[in-house]
Amino acid sequence: MPQRVAIVGTGQTDHKSHRPDVNQREMINEAVVRALEDCEMTIRDIDAIIIGNMDHFESINYVDTWSVEGSGGVMKPIMKITTGGTTGASVAIAAYYHVASGLFDKVLAIGWEKNSESDTTAAIVTCSDPVWDRFSYSGAIPSLASEASAYMEQYGATQHDAARVAVRDRKNAMNNPHAHLRKPVTIEDVMASPMLAYPVKLGDVCPRTDGACAVVLAADGIAQKVTPRPAWFVASAVRHTYTWFGDSTDYDQGLVSLKNASREAYQKAGIRNPADELDVAELYLPYTYAGLKYIEALDFCAPGHGPRFVADGHTEIDGKIPVNPSGGVISTNCIGATALLRVAEAAIQIMGKGGKRQVHGANLALATGFGGCFWSDVVLLCGDRP
Repeated sequence: MPQRVAIVGTGQTDHKSHRPDVNQREMINEAVVRALEDCEMTIRDIDAIIIGNMDHFESINYVDTWSVEGSGGVMKPIMKITTGGTTGASVAIAAYYHVASGLFDKVLAIGWEKNSESDTTAAIVTCSDPVWDRFSYSGAIPSLASEASAYMEQYGATQHDAARVAVRDRKNAMNNPHAHLRKPVTIEDVMASPMLAYPVKLGDVCPRTDGACAVVLAADGIAQKVTPRPAWFVASAVRHTYTWFGDSTDYDQGLVSLKNASREAYQKAGIRNPADELDVAELYLPYTYAGLKYIEALDFCAPGHGPRFVADGHTEIDGKIPVNPSGGVISTNCIGATALLRVAEAAIQIMGKGGKRQVHGANLALATGFGGCFWSDVVLLCGDRP
């Protein structure tokens, strides 16, 4: 029987487009120090460390070794994980397994990216097969644009429908002191932004962010002593689809990896009506159309009903199922940390530390990761010890 595990502390940098004032070790350390302070621990209390970033974006090898001055990993067990955009959620899940196994009692999970020092476009373009995929999936924007176009064709969704997602998340980011983009936008602003690949415009997509996030996990019996309200892991699930983009999308069936991962997590947690039972959701939405389609895959609403569900205000911070009170990926995207931020922000909500972005009475939270060839990770956290 695995031992119960909870998040007891979180820390993150103040995210920006460019951090010339720090190197990557120093940036990592900012998040680590804040996470340890949040749960009143020191690095000496930590038994093991899980780290992750998209190291090939920065063209740096052996990040698990050179980063130890920032992570505090000197002479400690370290595992490095990279799974594309899902890296941060994979880091959180791996840290959970480390503690649940009984091998470690206190584990530090860290994700980061210094996008200002990376070439993400070249790395993403070359990940696709040069013969079969690259002509239509030459990078993140074309693949997402294909997904968006198919969704619009299937259900009649519009560019205005998608723009509402940016309006919501950018408004929420105003309440998050750590968010990168803290300026509200209107539907008209999004519609007037430059077209990147139809129907995706500049206002529809996430920024490139320098930032880091760290989360402290502790075993049952320790967690309660560290913080008055731990965020307990209830369930996690991972689904990776094919490496061929054309085989992995199944556009007419929604985001199948997220659909299958979430249903496994719901089953483990005994959740039957997610929109009614969940109190808050931190979703990895790399662009606005995901804010329509992915909530359908999560069973918040029926297929094709995403635009109406958002327009009716159900995903607002005071709505039926608040989505991204932190401002989400649309407001902050430090790739290796992005999905870990979703987990951290979900824990912040349960621990009641959200400040102006706090959802009243949050007790059951969902966090997701997205990346690679439409891969998905799902984590469920709860304020009640399972």
